[in-house]
Amino acid sequence: MSSPAVTSDTVYIGSSDHFLYALDRNSGAQRWKFKTESRITSSPAVSNGVVYFGSFDGNFYAVDAAKGELKWKFAVPGEHRFTATHLHGTVPAADTMPDPFDFFLSSPVVWNGAVYFGSGDTNIYALDVAEGRLKWKFKTGDVVHASPAISGGTLFVGSWDSYFYALDATSGTEKWRFKTGEDPDTHNQVGIQSSAAVADGVVYFGCRDSNFYALDAVSGKQRWVFNNKGSWVIGSPAVEQGKVYFATSDTAMFHALDAKTGASIFSLNFKQWPLFSSPAIAGDTAYLGSHQGRLLAIKLKSQKPAWTFETEASKKNGPAYTNADGTPNYEIVFTDSFYDDMVAGVQKLLTVGAILSSPVVAGDTIYVGSADGNVYALM
Repeated sequence: MSSPAVTSDTVYIGSSDHFLYALDRNSGAQRWKFKTESRITSSPAVSNGVVYFGSFDGNFYAVDAAKGELKWKFAVPGEHRFTATHLHGTVPAADTMPDPFDFFLSSPVVWNGAVYFGSGDTNIYALDVAEGRLKWKFKTGDVVHASPAISGGTLFVGSWDSYFYALDATSGTEKWRFKTGEDPDTHNQVGIQSSAAVADGVVYFGCRDSNFYALDAVSGKQRWVFNNKGSWVIGSPAVEQGKVYFATSDTAMFHALDAKTGASIFSLNFKQWPLFSSPAIAGDTAYLGSHQGRLLAIKLKSQKPAWTFETEASKKNGPAYTNADGTPNYEIVFTDSFYDDMVAGVQKLLTVGAILSSPVVAGDTIYVGSADGNVYALM
């Protein structure tokens, strides 16, 4: 579920088997692996010979990029998934339930001698890159698993408390906050998992309230909003040449909007297989992962799919959970409204080699991870 970080000769990626891997970029051969005590669904950041990443074991790590040796680690007390009662309408309604769709940990960004990330303990952290010393932390009202973006000395990030924050990246002082939607009953339409993109003085991000937002980066005022009719926006947007691109979850739509106005340019429907991956754009093509275990290539000028790559697990297990029309067979995946059955259903869907990892394009190769346990390099 981790997305790769690619340098001139190495691909770094985390795995749910508790290891961070360093792979030879050309051959895929393992150079080293570093063990933590839980899943690594944070995507690594590489800077000045150091790899930074978080683990569900409650630690944030800095590891030597060449040798795979620990430089330092920082304990984050209370790392956990988003929890709520009556979650997504499941029962028992009074139970406090961890959200099985809270797949990702916040991924770090390195800027001006510090590394920044959010945490399930509700804080946003800034650590000194050299020693892991705490520079500042900022408390929100709930889990922060979105990844921060920094532009013009301001850090932008959303929280599951329904607010999107702009902080001074040097001091951690709040500049403004923006309120998104709430859902006090089933907690389905609330929370920000999407990480932000900043371009031309505008901050773009998606939300589980089913809206995609464009805010003024200085004031936090809403420029425009695009409603996705009940479907979450989990992945992060890509902005290029006056257009913003993003995908939705269970409606499986890929949208291209005018970045200034939010007007729709085109949309593509990928048959209701959820899209949690974030698009990567190279040349005239956008690349995007699907829960169906497929990497989708979309030609932006012709506004049409170009090709599809299918993971090994998708070929093997996908037919059992797919209807004749290509849509997911939710009737055999989610058999009951009891919470445990929802968790089991999520795991069933992952067995089709779901691509929740976001692709990275480097040179003439696309790198991406899959829930089938493989890292793929595609030409």
